[in-house]
Amino acid sequence: MTTSTTTFLAIPGQLLGPASKFQPGPGTHIHEANLYSSLLGKVHIAQPVKAPGPTKRLNKIVAATNPPPAEMPTISVSRSGSGKEKQRETLPEVGNVVLCRVIRITPRQAVVAILTCGDTVLEAEWQGLIRTQDVRATEKDRVKIYESFRPGDIVRAEVISLGDQANYYLSTARNELGVIMASSEAGNTMYPVNWKEYRDPETGMSELRKVAKPY
Repeated sequence: MTTSTTTFLAIPGQLLGPASKFQPGPGTHIHEANLYSSLLGKVHIAQPVKAPGPTKRLNKIVAATNPPPAEMPTISVSRSGSGKEKQRETLPEVGNVVLCRVIRITPRQAVVAILTCGDTVLEAEWQGLIRTQDVRATEKDRVKIYESFRPGDIVRAEVISLGDQANYYLSTARNELGVIMASSEAGNTMYPVNWKEYRDPETGMSELRKVAKPY
């Protein structure tokens, strides 16, 4: 028997906790003794509830600091929110801050899939464009898309126009907007070192990005 609570929104590849403290549930995977989110959605932590009855005394060969897996909370990630109908009705609007994943890049723009609008996980992935002139507020004529984004990056952006029938136009021209999660060419999750650079902790190599300043 368990009780479940929803805590926060996770994005793919986000660290959820150590495997020594949580059991993996749906929507998660284990990598190097840690649990990571496999998809975009709400995080649920199910706490086990002990059945009523006499408490058994611990056997001396069982370490009290290492409870059996059945006694550990289960962490999972679910796409479902308060209701699918409500999610289908949610559409990005001008001024909304969204999270998106870069699908591909060209010399003039980055094509992205919009994943969330505010705190709402979208049921469908809407396509957006981040054009060179919308990447940053200064030196727009010197912006190069391949130095700002790479396919697979998770980006925080603002909707600036509903665009055409196929795309929303997005901007990362504010300090708090830009890449919030990136993997290196070697496949490792990187960390930001300044406003235009991420670094691979395994290889020590740096890669250029339009980095989002944390809130």
